[in-house]
Amino acid sequence: MLERVGIDGLKEPLLDYSAIDIAARPIGRTEIGNYIPHRDQFALLDHIIWDAPTGAQGIAIWNVGMEEFWVKGHFPGMPLLPGVLMVEAGAQLGAYLFNLRWERPKVAAFTRIESCVFRASVQPGDELLILANEVNVNERRFVSDVQGLVRGKVAFGARISGMTLT
Repeated sequence: MLERVGIDGLKEPLLDYSAIDIAARPIGRTEIGNYIPHRDQFALLDHIIWDAPTGAQGIAIWNVGMEEFWVKGHFPGMPLLPGVLMVEAGAQLGAYLFNLRWERPKVAAFTRIESCVFRASVQPGDELLILANEVNVNERRFVSDVQGLVRGKVAFGARISGMTLT
């Protein structure tokens, strides 16, 4: 794990995942749905491929498809994954990790984005690797650094916060 003050200057992967089999798909959409409430077209994570035993770090995959709801309009003839959806995918991974520690999952809402930077475009057909590292967590809130990688490049990085609604 890299030490830093803020994720905005981070151009390298947030986590060293060289020893992790990123082709593994141990946790799919159904299991993810046991921990976070997102459904249908807003369930962005396809697989959790790794989470630390403590639940403080994790890696997920979003296989960005041609049939995504945003493809037709963002942008016609040159579809680019909206940055806000990249960050939302990171927030979903953060909420998943937050909920691993509780006997019953909590509904956690995304409350803040800090130090967000976009560095590479993501297009239909790409596999977006989402990385998360918890910075702070308690019974009601979490703060995580999240990052997306595409084609070996950092696509985005941000610090996100969430808070329970229930």
